Amino acid sequence: MESKSGRFPFPFQPYPIQESFMDALYTALDQGKVGIFESPTGTGKSLSLICGALTWLREHEEKEAAKLLVVDAEGLQKGDAVKEGKNSTELSEPDWVSEFVQKKAERDIVNKLKDEELKRKKREERLEMIRHNAQLRYAMKRKAAEDEETVKLMQRSKEGAESETQDPEEEGLIVAEYQSDEEATPKSRLCDDDDEDLEEDHVTKIYYCSRTHSQLAQFVHEVQKSPFGDTVRLVSLGSRQNLCINPEVVRLGSVQMMNDRCLEMQKNKHGKPEKAADVEPKRRRGVAKATCPFSGFENLMSMRDEVLVKVRDVEQLLQHGRATNTCPYYSTRMSIPAAQVVVLPYQTLLHAATRKASGIKLKDQIVIIDEAHNLTDTISAIHSVEMNGAQICRAHSQLSQYSERYRSRLKAKNLMYIKQILFVLEGLVCTLGGKVGQNPNTQSCQPGSELLTINDFLFRAQCDNINLFKVQKYFEKSMISQKLCGFVEKYEGNGINMQSSSKNKENRHIAGLERYLQTLQNKPTVVSEQQVAVEVKPTMASPMMLVESFLFALTNANKDGRVVIQRQACLAQSSLKFLLLNAAVHFAQIVQESRAVIIAGGTMQPVTDFKEQLLFSAGVTEESILEFSCGHVIPPENILPTVLCTGPSGQQLEFTFQTRDTPQMMEETGRVLSNLCNIVPGGVVCFFPSYEYEKRILGHWESTGVLQRLESKKKIFQEPKKANQVEQVLGDYSKCIQRCSNAEGGQTGALLFSVVGGKMSEGINFSDDLGRCIVMVGMPYPNIKSPELQEKMAYLDKHMPHIDGKSPGKALVESLCMKAVNQSIGRAIRHRGDYACIVLCDHRYSRTGTLQKLPEWIRSSTRTHTSFGPAFASIRKFFLEKRQRPSL
Repeated sequence: MESKSGRFPFPFQPYPIQESFMDALYTALDQGKVGIFESPTGTGKSLSLICGALTWLREHEEKEAAKLLVVDAEGLQKGDAVKEGKNSTELSEPDWVSEFVQKKAERDIVNKLKDEELKRKKREERLEMIRHNAQLRYAMKRKAAEDEETVKLMQRSKEGAESETQDPEEEGLIVAEYQSDEEATPKSRLCDDDDEDLEEDHVTKIYYCSRTHSQLAQFVHEVQKSPFGDTVRLVSLGSRQNLCINPEVVRLGSVQMMNDRCLEMQKNKHGKPEKAADVEPKRRRGVAKATCPFSGFENLMSMRDEVLVKVRDVEQLLQHGRATNTCPYYSTRMSIPAAQVVVLPYQTLLHAATRKASGIKLKDQIVIIDEAHNLTDTISAIHSVEMNGAQICRAHSQLSQYSERYRSRLKAKNLMYIKQILFVLEGLVCTLGGKVGQNPNTQSCQPGSELLTINDFLFRAQCDNINLFKVQKYFEKSMISQKLCGFVEKYEGNGINMQSSSKNKENRHIAGLERYLQTLQNKPTVVSEQQVAVEVKPTMASPMMLVESFLFALTNANKDGRVVIQRQACLAQSSLKFLLLNAAVHFAQIVQESRAVIIAGGTMQPVTDFKEQLLFSAGVTEESILEFSCGHVIPPENILPTVLCTGPSGQQLEFTFQTRDTPQMMEETGRVLSNLCNIVPGGVVCFFPSYEYEKRILGHWESTGVLQRLESKKKIFQEPKKANQVEQVLGDYSKCIQRCSNAEGGQTGALLFSVVGGKMSEGINFSDDLGRCIVMVGMPYPNIKSPELQEKMAYLDKHMPHIDGKSPGKALVESLCMKAVNQSIGRAIRHRGDYACIVLCDHRYSRTGTLQKLPEWIRSSTRTHTSFGPAFASIRKFFLEKRQRPSL
């Protein structure tokens, strides 16, 4: 492959591995492949992605523009020839004729470009008009539907159907007349097509997504420092929780409540204002509906343009939004069509409904998924849903009361679907061993768990005769969940201004419901005061959102999912969980629509399992996959990976479930760690396979005096279980190492006990003295007895081929273990001048198949020692040489 590294703008002279990375990336994008890129942290992966991808995008745009010029030039030449009555063979005879035609064509092209510029300006003006009128058009359509519904309701009221006084505020809570697709008229479908014509065309762009907002912000900062920082049109997307600047919405805290309140304000904004002459002073009117003061259309369009001019991260967008009193959330979404790079979190890209709601279109676009080592598990987690019995009962109670309240004002089709949803909810409660109307806190059934296929679960819930696809479409079109949320807010007393204690909230909740029950005029209801008191929790206002997600999950193919029924002593604590087994079914749409997909990470091993479970199952062929894996920028002598098979006393290190709890194994582990603390300077990070084992072994060490011996060498720190305490522990750990490095005698650093898969095994940098030695105690295999894991293994054994003679289920367990190991040991070696020792304490690491699952840059330097003496000597020699080496 011819090197293109000279074409890649870079802020400094790139390393050879960075040049190779950008070459391979350019090829994958140009050929429309699915690329798997592995580049260890510290090798400049983000900068290589930026410079390689944006170079391709820039050249792609230039090629497309050149094609248009060529087509225009050829068209002009042929047009002139036709006018002069010449055929194609006569065009090339005299040179002076060709030269004359060429010059004339060039003049015509210049004139044509001017005309195109004028047309472009007119097109932009038209787009501006479209954008300006789009919201008005939608509002008029909604208003027309509401007016029509209001007229019908008034007519029904006059006929004596219902003699109650209608509250204007309730009009927005009533579901509009619903028509299924089969009943839709050609006119309505035409209107939908017209709506699509109003959307702005999307330019070719790159969608970049990562796991956390901090990683996305770091990527944006890299773009700002890159040679493309002043020219690229980049927009950062985030949730309302990250981008909302309206204090009335922000103080709600809950993501769902923020979304509901924002959508309600947007709906109110499109309402027709009342004229002063129409106001009757003697007639009492409802309270004015709140609108968002930060979503003015002109301000949004102004900020949309400013967002595209300068690269900003989420925090900078917030600052700019507050300074201009403009909503960053809607401004960024309006910027998507014209943006060249869109930065967004995993969930927004990987979930189809969220993509649609955000205005993301993947057709012929580039998708880059960074930090993708757990991509399969992430997709499964995003599409898995869990809800408890209290939430199901609460949803049934709310929808029942909603139906009773507005029964005379709802169309027959709406009542039919609401009745179907209530029937499904009753079936869900029955699967948990309860019944609708009972107190969820009472004894319901014997505790236990059960795992069913989707079809078996629907049969158990007696919902197998319900068309869930139509119910799902009804949820989407009618927005019944949002309507129900507004209904709950109005009648249950959980208003947006409530900031009282949980006890007051519970009392006010019951009082609000009592007031509402009185308005029903003795109409029956299925909810009791005791039931409501039990269900009051600081959760979303309407659990129907959760029910909607669960029912949507049940529309997956029977073989692709399972339902776990977890029954507890009381119904409220029992739960239903949908488990997605085949992540490829949701990833396939991304692969099929996109021009190219790049999957990148610091450690992507083992790649074979990743391809089998995700790519091949999504329809990707081996020929369309491009793999790239590079070594580290550090010299090989700066890393010492060691497999330790035995301890100082000759005890074999084997941390299986049967042997790891024995006193001999715990004491031998203490001796290994004590010897390492004697010779390792700075910080030592020790990873245990689980919190439970960490607690057990530390308790044993404390009783036997091992902890005291370790404390005499290094100050001991322990990873906290609460996320808000991590920064404090890391700060104290860092200060201790810095203080000890400047002191003489006594403690020589610090020892940090962590857990694989915990808060310090991903995203934390133990560079330089913070992590001179990483110790991995045992192999962190997942819980093989977990029903979810057993079902996943059974699914893979049935649908996937064997890998290297191993069943896919067994390969999955090993892959999960080694992925966790690779993430943990990758916390050290963060830059070119760094150095560290990695000690794998378990003889099972010496197996060939296990070693093959380590990253190549670690595997190539790994040494296996069957006795402790030679291993200890090599580690001591390693650090002696590093101490004597001049500082970089």
